[in-house]
Amino acid sequence: MSLQDKMNTNAKPALKNLKTEVANELGLSDYEQTDKGNLTARQNGYVGGYMTKKLVEMAEQQMAGK
Repeated sequence: MSLQDKMNTNAKPALKNLKTEVANELGLSDYEQTDKGNLTARQNGYVGGYMTKKLVEMAEQQMAGK
């Protein structure tokens, strides 16, 4: 298994948890079991957008040594 494969394997559960956390913060409870086809594009977009925002904030904090 390559280093890239190991990184992806380790990142998947963390990203899944982040997605669920963000969805809950946006009022989308039980997001993992929700049929995403029944959500609006705006609702789905908010989850992805806020995940990206949080990941960028985390990276900025790491780069700043916090």
